[in-house]
Amino acid sequence: MADLEQNKQTVVAFYRESFNDKRPEEAVAKYIGSQYLQHNPMAPDGPEAFIQFVKAYSGQFPELSVDIRRVIAEGDFVVTHSLLKTSPSDRGTAAADFFRLDDGKIVEHWDVLQPMPESSANDHPMF
Repeated sequence: MADLEQNKQTVVAFYRESFNDKRPEEAVAKYIGSQYLQHNPMAPDGPEAFIQFVKAYSGQFPELSVDIRRVIAEGDFVVTHSLLKTSPSDRGTAAADFFRLDDGKIVEHWDVLQPMPESSANDHPMF
């Protein structure tokens, strides 16, 4: 049976270390399993490809930050709901990231991204 709290902690640490701390090599070494399947069409499969993707993205946006607002776990899956910003002045992008873990290690990732709108038809923020 999956340890839901531990899986949540693993995903949060992986995401923060990779993007906020700009240390994807260390994050991969600690938190990625022997395989890493990527469903984001902009990123190839594999741990090394993830490292290169994060380095390129962080290089393009050195002030990149991820603010994780929610974390949900069920079975071997962890979902984060985050605000991704490329700079402090960026309105940001709402991100839902889905991670599958196997034996406590991240082995698969999906994401859904939505730019933060300038206005809304309701009074409820995206977070």
